[in-house]
Amino acid sequence: MMHDAILKHSVRPSRLRFYDCHPAASDFYAEVIHGLSRRPRSIGPKFFYDEYGSRLFDAITRTREYYPTRTELALLEQYKDDIARHIGSDCVLIEPGSGNSRKVRILLDRLKPQAYIPIDISKDYLRSTSQNIATEYPWLEVRAVCADYTAAFALPDCPADGARVAFFPGSTIGNFEPQQAVAFLRTIADKVQVHGGLLIGVDLKKHPQRLTAAYNDAQGITAAFNLNLLTRINRELQGDFDLDKFHHHAFYNANLGRIEMHIVNDEAQLVHVAGKPFWFEKSETIHTENSYKYSIDEFKMLAAQAGFRSEAVWTDAEELFSIHYFCAEVMEPGK
Repeated sequence: MMHDAILKHSVRPSRLRFYDCHPAASDFYAEVIHGLSRRPRSIGPKFFYDEYGSRLFDAITRTREYYPTRTELALLEQYKDDIARHIGSDCVLIEPGSGNSRKVRILLDRLKPQAYIPIDISKDYLRSTSQNIATEYPWLEVRAVCADYTAAFALPDCPADGARVAFFPGSTIGNFEPQQAVAFLRTIADKVQVHGGLLIGVDLKKHPQRLTAAYNDAQGITAAFNLNLLTRINRELQGDFDLDKFHHHAFYNANLGRIEMHIVNDEAQLVHVAGKPFWFEKSETIHTENSYKYSIDEFKMLAAQAGFRSEAVWTDAEELFSIHYFCAEVMEPGK
């Protein structure tokens, strides 16, 4: 079993502290070369998010076709009182992959947690956003942790009398393979401990046409977001991908219950990355992302494997998106 990383921290004025777990940087070169060398080819979605890619994703969330972000925000606003009733008062709110902490702001005033623990791998971004939160909510204890939330890390000291509740919005859980999702949720259960909670956003299964449209917006922003991965490889790894000879392709794989995103090669050609040659057959793809969709019952069963008991579910009128609240239970030995 991996041991938690030792926290090194510096105390800042007011009620903000910053804890640096010194997360290892992803090796872009190694992962790209490995991903292009195997069959089928694939490169992980975490490399979408250079500066330009992050701006493109923000634009995607505002497109007409992309319903998850606005639907989840509306659900949080509509049901924040009921969510607070289930979570209770004086919790310790933990947010893995906190990003800009946009959605958690809906909860902070209503929940009045004892402490807020945003966790993000981007040190400078985390410093900035956590300082903003501390300024906006001067009564709140903010304990920002720079860490890779998918790896082992330690939480800072938390108030002993506050229930720990993890907040994981955005249907990011859909980017994990199902068994990886169970393993990740088990680490969350370990962090929140028995009788702690998990508030999580989950995209629902729906008509394939609605799903496919969400990842193929008419403005072509998602296509630009996907192809920007090749631009980044060209810029950072001396690649010579000709973007005019590749196109974006996203579709719903009904058998696996997921949206798949691919970059498709339009003609047989030789491409170089960091001086290494890669031959692409016509129509060969680079698989860049999966986004699993779940029915409510499917996700309850998945979370149960990780030691969570379903307490409440909130959905919109069209049943596009769901927010679940789970309580952590003692796992039986061997599970």
